[in-house]
Amino acid sequence: MRTSPTTQTTESATTSATTMRAVTQSRYGDSGALALAEIDRPTMGPGEVLLEVRAAAVDRGTEHLMTGRPWLLRLAGFGLLRPKQPVPGLDVAGVVRAIGADVTRFAPGDEVFGIANGSFAEYATADESKLANKPAGLTFELAAASAVSGITALQALTDVGHLEPGQRVLVIGASGGVGTFAVQLARAEGGVVDGVAGTQNLPLVSSLGARTVFDHRTTDIVDIPERYDLIVDIGGRNPIHTLRRLLTPTGTLVFVGGENGNRVTGGIGRQLRAVALSPFVRQRLTMFLSTEHHSFMERLAGYLESGEVVPTIGGRFPLEQAIDAVRQLESGRAGGKTVIHVDDHPSPR
Repeated sequence: MRTSPTTQTTESATTSATTMRAVTQSRYGDSGALALAEIDRPTMGPGEVLLEVRAAAVDRGTEHLMTGRPWLLRLAGFGLLRPKQPVPGLDVAGVVRAIGADVTRFAPGDEVFGIANGSFAEYATADESKLANKPAGLTFELAAASAVSGITALQALTDVGHLEPGQRVLVIGASGGVGTFAVQLARAEGGVVDGVAGTQNLPLVSSLGARTVFDHRTTDIVDIPERYDLIVDIGGRNPIHTLRRLLTPTGTLVFVGGENGNRVTGGIGRQLRAVALSPFVRQRLTMFLSTEHHSFMERLAGYLESGEVVPTIGGRFPLEQAIDAVRQLESGRAGGKTVIHVDDHPSPR
């Protein structure tokens, strides 16, 4: 942690080099729109830090920003015709190499994890409010796999779902980045957890602590016999009336993300219909957007330090193969998070 509010370190003090390797994107599209290039290092603002990236991870949010879909993202300020951020990547773990004038929580040399502005690179900037100290016993790869998916799962279960010990929980999409965290966090919070996943990922979800795992390829969700106090739906496919049949009379449904919707709004239409219906039924139907703040990352770090939650890594790629890492996410084959590790950093001078 930073010890003196007057201490400042400038980017030019970190090393004589001014460029870096990074994945870049000049147009919206799939992984074919990405390229590895040598570009200028980013310039940090007064409330930001410059990170030497040790590892990054791929998540669905990064994919949405890469494709520009749903189109609501573009209208929300992420770039109308092309990505405003030319380097993709949110999840990050690394070492602080410089701090902005207003930064008070970190100092050069601190090992951190969190959410950055373009983490698929050797260096990235990040707002200090979106970073937390990396647990000492956690590798950079595991830390990089944690922030976006981990805090989303944590908020879905506790802050939004109000999970209580002994409650029955169903995680739909249990083998993905958010899902693998949700299964473990629900167990850690005392829930009795079932999951829904694809055939190849059933053993993975069972190993994370799910009591029963239903294969979405062979089991129609309406045929699941259990009734749940809390359903966390990350899958984005099932109609609201079908999900309500799986809830107890006063159960809670939490939508996470908005997959498989139309090009304009994504899956948010289903979520908005659920929220509109909620006041007229006994069940609670809700949606949320994850809050990117260090307080949630610090809460998550407690589970990571205790070993109650272990990030699930479904693939590892060097920075030179980062585009292949994105392709793995596109394919839907990976269980857990796909990680990009960055090697051969220049030593600070």
